Amino acid sequence: MARRATADPLFRLVAYALEAAHGRLPAAVWSAPHAFHLGSPALVAAAGWPVAAAAAARTDGLVRLSSLSHPAQSCALPLSGTRPTDVPDWAGRPYAVLRALAEAGYGRRGTDLHVHGTLTAAAGLSLAEPADCAVALAVADVHGPDGEPEEGPGGGSDVRARIAEILREAAPHGDEALRGAVLYARPGPALLTGKDGRRRHVPFAPDGSGARLVLMAARGGPRGRGSDLPRAVECARVAGALSIWPAGERAPRSVLMLLPEDRRTAVRRAVAEDFHARRRPVPRFLNIAVAGAARRED
Repeated sequence: MARRATADPLFRLVAYALEAAHGRLPAAVWSAPHAFHLGSPALVAAAGWPVAAAAAARTDGLVRLSSLSHPAQSCALPLSGTRPTDVPDWAGRPYAVLRALAEAGYGRRGTDLHVHGTLTAAAGLSLAEPADCAVALAVADVHGPDGEPEEGPGGGSDVRARIAEILREAAPHGDEALRGAVLYARPGPALLTGKDGRRRHVPFAPDGSGARLVLMAARGGPRGRGSDLPRAVECARVAGALSIWPAGERAPRSVLMLLPEDRRTAVRRAVAEDFHARRRPVPRFLNIAVAGAARRED
């Protein structure tokens, strides 16, 4: 994939980065979308901004992790025995996921992995669930259960259900609804989880109603964001935003907005002019497409 001219540039980059970091060609590249709540803990959707993971199988019981976001902090770690104490901060969670997968029979022989996300924490969306799922699906694809190659392209419904169980145990404080969106979303509709745990897709099509879904993220430190984000929200409302809600459930870093097509420019201009006048960093705007679930990139 790294040298295929027709491949998506992001996935070519991740495939090449695995080869550059570990000297291995990827056996699989997976993408998993960031996800967000739609004003309710049970109603979620996936965004067209993915995390990508490139993987190649090993046979020595080690996992080698690397990331374009942390180029000087690649690491080689054991999947069994005593856990090392010098795991880089960024690798702590994926390493915990990989250990849990190995204990469940996926990838216990070892894997070379390169992970890269298209969004940073500044966007305000949860980074953990898409990274967890991208890593887990890539490992399940190149190894399968008990170290055997998975039949077909991997990621079937049974595999996804099993991975969801493993991730629930490995990351009990994760957002179960967001994880569901990463694994089971469809392009266009939202995903609603009922009280019985069953999921169903419900209509959510901003483009079809003449509106655009836009993320607005405050800049600067937490102290500035505390006052800047409410001010930006008020400016957007006055300029014509239809609906605004927090992008993340845990950190007031950003909001999602439905903007009428004919008010998109006016909203951006109103926010920018207000912040320029007060000499404050202008919030970032990011268009959000409602995307499908994690998938293998061929």
